[in-house]
Amino acid sequence: MGTTRENGSLYTKIENRVATVEFGHPASNSFVAELLNRLTHELNSLSANGEVSVIILKSEGDRAFCAGASFDELMAVSNLEEGKIFFSGFANVINAMRTCSKVIIGRVHGKAVGGGVGLAAACDYVFASVDASIRLSELTIGIAPLVIAPAVERKIGTAALSELSLSPTEWHNAYWAKEKGLYAKVFDNTEELDKEIDFFTQKLASYNPEALVALKKILWQGTEHWDALLTERAAITGTLVLSEFTKNALTKFKK
Repeated sequence: MGTTRENGSLYTKIENRVATVEFGHPASNSFVAELLNRLTHELNSLSANGEVSVIILKSEGDRAFCAGASFDELMAVSNLEEGKIFFSGFANVINAMRTCSKVIIGRVHGKAVGGGVGLAAACDYVFASVDASIRLSELTIGIAPLVIAPAVERKIGTAALSELSLSPTEWHNAYWAKEKGLYAKVFDNTEELDKEIDFFTQKLASYNPEALVALKKILWQGTEHWDALLTERAAITGTLVLSEFTKNALTKFKK
């Protein structure tokens, strides 16, 4: 069972230098603005925690990993400032993952859509189940995956990003995502998935913390301009969400 809280839930457990951060929302683990802000704050806090070497990012339940942005909050956006603020939530999370001094391991147990794909892409290493299909559905509602695109492109390349984003109604399976570089390993079930994550993270946490921090910086070298870039992309997406096309599309989806 997942959370029933309308603003979602966020829990962190620290054990043996591994911090497990679990988020949840009753609407397929989608993100409302408050939950995005809380996740950003938590990642920044863990980045400065000397008792942590590795972070596992996971979501609640046994169905969807993350359905992206909250449709209810998207429909509620009424002006440019509100739109920019909402999409800046995703920008802030991705930037927090990028600048976090700790290696972030993603656990993707089910389908990921839109911002959920962006979260997976911003992880440093991702374990997935065979059920972890992905889709960038933004074009179907009149917007585009502009904020998450840099993170996704960094992992899978421009050609795969084009294939994914220009086929917004098509699911791409976990093995496609692994072949393109989004996932490192794919497992037949969550039992095998969790067993391997536990072994991998415990081993990783036993290494020199200073070496892990240094490696993390190298892995993200060349992305220093993302603070400005993702904020700019959030503003553009905030404009698109106000279009008549998007408003009509969101209304149809809700029905």
